[in-house]
Amino acid sequence: DPALRVPATKVEGCASQVWLHPVIDGEGPTARLRFDGASDAMIVSGLIAVLRALYNGLTVDEVLKVDAAAELGRLGLNDHLSAQRSNGLRAMVERIRSVAAQTAAA
Repeated sequence: DPALRVPATKVEGCASQVWLHPVIDGEGPTARLRFDGASDAMIVSGLIAVLRALYNGLTVDEVLKVDAAAELGRLGLNDHLSAQRSNGLRAMVERIRSVAAQTAAA
């Protein structure tokens, strides 16, 4: 939804335009996270889809336990992404983890 492409959902640190819109079902560490995302770059849209497969439906406590670097490394993404794309991917992971941490602490 273009209405969700606002500064509050924009991920800084990405070479492309990236927006992540988290939705939290519940409260505290057992709340479940899901998110939608969009990008102006096709490759980044694919990375968003990978992150959705990795994180959507987990509790926020589970999100914080995911070793994203290891999981993404298993896919061999590091061998195929530029430094800028890798930085953007890390920024997206950090945004997801930040939302999870804030929710878990509430």
